[in-house]
Amino acid sequence: MLKALLDIGFLIASVGLIFGLKRQSDPATARSGNMLAAYSMIAGIIMALVYPLDVEGSLDPVGFGYILVSLAIGTFIGIRSANKVEMTGMPQLVSLFNGLGGLSAVLVGYVELLNLNKDAESYYSQAGSTIFALVVGAIAFSGSLLAYLKLDGKLKDSQVAVKGHQYINYALLAITLVMIAVVVMSGANNVMVSILLVISLIYGWSFVAPIGGADMPVVISLLNSFTGLTAAAAGLIYGNQFMLLGGILVGASGTILTVLMCNAMNRSLWNVIAGNFAGSGSSAAAGGPQGSVREASAADTGVMMYYAQKVVIVPGYGLAVAQAQQYVKQIYQILSDNDVKVVFGIHPVAGRMPGHMNVLLAEVDIPYDALLDLEEANEELATSDVALIIGANDVVNPSAVEDQGSSIYGMPVLEVWKSKNVVVMKRSMASGYAGIENPLFFKPNTQMLFGDAKKTLADLVSELKNL
Repeated sequence: MLKALLDIGFLIASVGLIFGLKRQSDPATARSGNMLAAYSMIAGIIMALVYPLDVEGSLDPVGFGYILVSLAIGTFIGIRSANKVEMTGMPQLVSLFNGLGGLSAVLVGYVELLNLNKDAESYYSQAGSTIFALVVGAIAFSGSLLAYLKLDGKLKDSQVAVKGHQYINYALLAITLVMIAVVVMSGANNVMVSILLVISLIYGWSFVAPIGGADMPVVISLLNSFTGLTAAAAGLIYGNQFMLLGGILVGASGTILTVLMCNAMNRSLWNVIAGNFAGSGSSAAAGGPQGSVREASAADTGVMMYYAQKVVIVPGYGLAVAQAQQYVKQIYQILSDNDVKVVFGIHPVAGRMPGHMNVLLAEVDIPYDALLDLEEANEELATSDVALIIGANDVVNPSAVEDQGSSIYGMPVLEVWKSKNVVVMKRSMASGYAGIENPLFFKPNTQMLFGDAKKTLADLVSELKNL
């Protein structure tokens, strides 16, 4: 009877998880979808705790107590982090939580691998799923940890990457595969499993080391898919269908998102896996200014936008740092009331995580149909009167189209320079996260609006209200 109830419960929780993820695809239902998925996951956890009653007929009070204490600690940390961390720190939080998911898979894989019986008939199938959880979980953990440190500014690319890093990654990947074969064929023992674990951790760190700039959202998405796949492997190990389904959903969605983002950046998935993001072109920002720049004022920009027919706003990480999205909403509202067509050009890798800009703008109720993807935005930019760039740099760099020697050459970007007038809001002339010069600043139709994004946008709102 209990088994039947648990099976029905797992089925309902699985359906709830699927529909929750489905509802997250629409901004209007995303919040309720997130809650549905969360409640379904809670239900799945509760049933997993009760499951030993069906298998063994009783619960180990000591082990059960450890589990409850761990759940309480994890719940407290999760709720506190969600309430405390600001939107600018969300990419770091995602990386950290993703890494903890990988660490969980490592612990599961390590313990279960040492308990495998080499003489058992199902040894190879069990060893396959267990080693997968251990190795991929270790890669996800150390890689996510490094991504967190880099995103949080605690480590710079130059401190962890070396010339020819991709060849180091190839070698580490080959060594990892050899060690997997050795562990499987010789039977798992403490020494061999520990060596495999250490090599996997080193590879995960090395895998992320050369990645930087606009490529970071891609690797976060890929590491997220890794963690999902390890959860699926853990589901196989313990025969938990709900964990298996949840892991497959996360792994599949993360992989699909990674492929789409790679296509948007003209990258191959193999380059991601090999950690071969760092281009070899002339990417240094040390070349100095390439010409003179024209400065704009908030008043000039306000007049230009107020009397335009079409305005394209391109948000970037600088908007997230300034937490100025409420002023962007006011600008959108004022211009729309004046019959100016206002749309937002969203680059797939703008910000520091997938969908970063979409989340910021949805937070202030910008209509979703005003958010355009890369191709749609470029069509609108070609016929726009004003392109307003707020804290974006690498994703609007014309070097990706015009300079074959640039490290970002071939990466699809928002072609803002095709607009009649371009206004770039920045604190200074410093290069972006990729560390390369941006020729956009020196184009004849570009004006620079220097200053803190929040204050400058507030001034721009005041100017628009006075017109």
